[in-house]
Amino acid sequence: MTRHLHDTMPADAADHPLPGTRPLAPGDWLRRDERFAEQMAEKDRLIAERRDDVIGSLPEGEAPARELLDAVCAELGVTSDTYARPDGGTIALDHDDPLGTLGRMVQEDFAIMVRGEDEHVLAAGTICFPSRWTLAEKLGRPLTRIHKPVDVYDDGVARRVQRLFDGVRVEQPLVRWNNLPYWTDILHNPKPEAEPREPPGPRPYHRRERQVLKRLPVSGAVVFSIHTYLTLK
Repeated sequence: MTRHLHDTMPADAADHPLPGTRPLAPGDWLRRDERFAEQMAEKDRLIAERRDDVIGSLPEGEAPARELLDAVCAELGVTSDTYARPDGGTIALDHDDPLGTLGRMVQEDFAIMVRGEDEHVLAAGTICFPSRWTLAEKLGRPLTRIHKPVDVYDDGVARRVQRLFDGVRVEQPLVRWNNLPYWTDILHNPKPEAEPREPPGPRPYHRRERQVLKRLPVSGAVVFSIHTYLTLK
């Protein structure tokens, strides 16, 4: 069995019509599953070898990224200047490189969205496991432009999603699931927008992304975290 494949999907991995969000249970933001060591080894490799592909920030994303690092440390109970990762790795907490640090701490990828003139804009991210998109093409783009290649993301859905981002409360994060019948077991699967969205052929895998929307209290930015699961059908 491919080492990145999960044994099963989580019991709560149920997708709903867009935007499909539900309140997040307290303490259930960040998850660690049976493929923690394998996914973290892959994230370590990508950040070391392909940093410019998986990490990016605009100036307006820098302060929220540092605030996000503090929030993750608080969630994990980290009180020192290092994090003893459960797989044995030791991560130095570098507030001058919050995105690189975050990428090596947890399985989740993070996209940081800040309010623009009309919509939220992707201001920073550490995205090691994209599904046929690239951080470089999305950075600095508003929500509607980010979702341009998605057929079901019409004007009505766009308005609902923007209202959702506007309405996320600090005290009540939201969670949703994205369900993708998938053709490959590769986690890091970036593709430019110009390429066809879905290649032909069989799809023997399930890829599900657990997506959490969380508002940071100081900057007001909305964090979009993504935990990726892959199983055989």
